[in-house]
Amino acid sequence: MVHFVGAGSGAVDLITVRGAKLLEEADVVIYAGSLVNPELLRYCGAHCQIYNSAEMTLEQVLEVVKQAESQGKTTVRLHTGDSSIYGAVREQFDELEKLGIDYDVCPGVSAFCGAAASLRAEYTLPDVSQTVIITRTAGKTAVPQRESIQSLAAHQSTMVLFLSTKLTDKLQAELLEGGYAPETPAAVVYKATWPEEKIFRCTVGTLHQTVQDNGLTKTSLIIVGDCMGERYLRSRLYAPDFSTEYREASKA
Repeated sequence: MVHFVGAGSGAVDLITVRGAKLLEEADVVIYAGSLVNPELLRYCGAHCQIYNSAEMTLEQVLEVVKQAESQGKTTVRLHTGDSSIYGAVREQFDELEKLGIDYDVCPGVSAFCGAAASLRAEYTLPDVSQTVIITRTAGKTAVPQRESIQSLAAHQSTMVLFLSTKLTDKLQAELLEGGYAPETPAAVVYKATWPEEKIFRCTVGTLHQTVQDNGLTKTSLIIVGDCMGERYLRSRLYAPDFSTEYREASKA
């Protein structure tokens, strides 16, 4: 059996209870290198064999899994954040199915959630944005043209960008071309929820300079949108004059 486990956004105690239990029970753990807090490996038992997938190819990862399966061992594939976002897990699922190896998935706290907590931000504010776009800038990995930054920026929604810190010169230009005003709030969160977390608030117009001035190159998340501004409407759900299934609107 192979368990794909989301390690959480960085802080050791942000792994799920289920994820921690699976690590404790694992005979083999293959973790996603520097993207996973190494302190999480302390959950592993003394008998556990640990591999760093940053130094491995997909084929090598599968070879370790096959060997563990042949010995009746349980494997945990420990991915950063939540494995459903830029986790490169689909190719692993497909290969395991070809091999007839059973697997399941334990969700984790994604960095975009960790960053929101650190920023004390609500991505979906009434009358500001009810949509969160999670994307990346095209680099070594191509992005479909229909999902270009310019086209997504036209929605003026909250945008969360992974894997884009080395490309902020290009990113800033595309955000502006797409329709974000230069004064639109932005933030760069370095290692969200890790002990060494740093937050840099800026605007779309100063995004690239902020990244350059602070020497940021990786493990940073970029958030863009007026959800970090001052203007928004109060939620109708808790308004006194709003009725719900559980509460009648006040007549006062």
